[in-house]
Amino acid sequence: MWTPVGRGRWHGRALTVWAAAAAHRGLLEPRPTMTREAAVKSRTLDRLYSSADRKVTAEKIDLSRFSVENIRNFSIIAHVDHGKSTLADRLLELTGTIDKTKNNKQVLDKLQVERERGITVKAQTASLFYNCEGKQYLLNLIDTPGHVDFSYEVSRSLSACQGVLLVVDANEGIQAQTVANFFLAFEAQLSIIPVINKISAKLGTNVERVLQAVIERIPPPKVHRKNPLKALVFDSTFDQYRGVIANVALFDGVVSKGDKIVSAHTKKTYEVNEVGVLNPNEQPTHKLYAGQVGYLIAGMKDVTEAQIGDTLYLHKQPVEPLPGFKSAKPMVFAGMYPIDQSEYNNLKSAVEKLTINDSSVTVHRDSSLALGAGWRLGFLGLLHMEVFNQRLEQEYNASVILTTPTVPYKAVLSSAKLIKEYREKEITIINPAQFPEKSKVTEYLEPVVLGTIITPDEYTGKVMMLCQARRAVQKNMMYIDQNRVMLKYLFPLNEIVVDFYDSLKSLSSGYASFDYEDAGYQTAELVKMDILLNGNPVEELVTIVHKDKAHSVGKAICERLKESLPRQLFEIAIQAAVGSKIIARETVKAYRKNVLAKCYGGDITRKMKLLKRQAEGKKKLRKIGNIEVPKDAFIKVLRTQCDK
Repeated sequence: MWTPVGRGRWHGRALTVWAAAAAHRGLLEPRPTMTREAAVKSRTLDRLYSSADRKVTAEKIDLSRFSVENIRNFSIIAHVDHGKSTLADRLLELTGTIDKTKNNKQVLDKLQVERERGITVKAQTASLFYNCEGKQYLLNLIDTPGHVDFSYEVSRSLSACQGVLLVVDANEGIQAQTVANFFLAFEAQLSIIPVINKISAKLGTNVERVLQAVIERIPPPKVHRKNPLKALVFDSTFDQYRGVIANVALFDGVVSKGDKIVSAHTKKTYEVNEVGVLNPNEQPTHKLYAGQVGYLIAGMKDVTEAQIGDTLYLHKQPVEPLPGFKSAKPMVFAGMYPIDQSEYNNLKSAVEKLTINDSSVTVHRDSSLALGAGWRLGFLGLLHMEVFNQRLEQEYNASVILTTPTVPYKAVLSSAKLIKEYREKEITIINPAQFPEKSKVTEYLEPVVLGTIITPDEYTGKVMMLCQARRAVQKNMMYIDQNRVMLKYLFPLNEIVVDFYDSLKSLSSGYASFDYEDAGYQTAELVKMDILLNGNPVEELVTIVHKDKAHSVGKAICERLKESLPRQLFEIAIQAAVGSKIIARETVKAYRKNVLAKCYGGDITRKMKLLKRQAEGKKKLRKIGNIEVPKDAFIKVLRTQCDK
């Protein structure tokens, strides 16, 4: 069952109340069967788009026959695991884009990581051809991710659309990311069609009514085909043989194979080698027209030439560039290093190619005495970091070491000399080893986020205790229906970045949902914690923590190091220090030779003399002994910190 909504007329709370009330009144059940008219139409469509017909159509697609009035560009948005990809599968089947088989699961989720995790991490486009009331329509569908870490994918996709399908799972109801995605669409002034899904997306019940609503409720794009070409690059991938494949939305004009186009960003000129649509695989066409969404290949071989948000126009016909996209703001930083330094160049190439497809990742060169040359990467969240690492392994066969994730802190410098040295009064620290001493700053700042939690009311107490333990400040609390509560908290980002989501799911039996948005910076009592081995600091394990949590964090790192370091002939002291104060310590005991083995009785002074000599030797060895932390010990400690 679907419920159409007027263009941009729903307020966030109104949508929440509407869905909650609908759920309470039992209006969420889909109709059990199709009407006779719908069933006949569906069978007719199946005959029209048989496999053989589709092959012919795919080879000879002429997009000029689709006037602007018969084009609809829309996205499917929802909370994670509410049925977006399943609904997309049914839409592909209903329009004859793919054959109906039992194996049609996550058809648009093409990445291995998506199929393994069962989530969408990359927005995917498909052009559908649909006959409605005797008219042929071109429907450009974009299936988007639902997890908060990939909200940048959603916002980019909406730039190529005029409307959205907002899917709500009838059993789970409105969740945190449902509200967040609603506001993304609302602020973009898109038409919003709420779709309540229980079994509909899986069985295809009433899905045809969703397509009819798309045609009736979503307006055609406002474009001009007679104007010069103006195309927005909203996504891209890299092909080893063909170079950059750019996903484009045409706002004006026409583009065809052989055209000379110019990038507004680089000012470089390219010749178009191929244009086409995704159906859902690449299908070359003669031309792409304004209002349509497709792909374009123009011989961009260098990864730096493909910029998400770039405007393409015809040579000698310059246009005003489109606004593009607001740069993604990294929320989590981590060091990345090749396991073997001989693989550095291969890993560099892999990172460059993958960041074309995932432009929200920021990359800075970095180096480490223990781990060698590498990079400092910025991600939108911990899941984003894990998925990026997994894609490197699966798509480029690259094994890497990832250091402990940290958040970007700020420090306000205290003297004019330091301000002149850094060229700014407020500096951002993404590497803990570069954290300035307290004597050099007037205050430290930590990033904060406004978190939204939706939970059954029976877990409210436990959730509030969890938030308080993470130094969160409650901002709002409201019941969205009789059984569920929406809580808003201001969180320090470093308190939620690693294991908050898992803890929330655990204590709420999986029912609570969480979403957050950037809320700037706040003053905080931060300290730099060094890890010392026999008094020598280890740069790779430097951590920035809140003053109140320094002891517990330091003790945990020392315990993990004790388990990972190999024993030596001398004792190793593992210490966590804040400034000159030692706050935690563990000791790796030395190997001990039994110097009394050959003493069979005799005077006790002889035994004491041998033991004293051994102790003096170990003391001297400890002073001159060089502790080399094995790379596998670093990897174990760093990975354990990420897993916690």
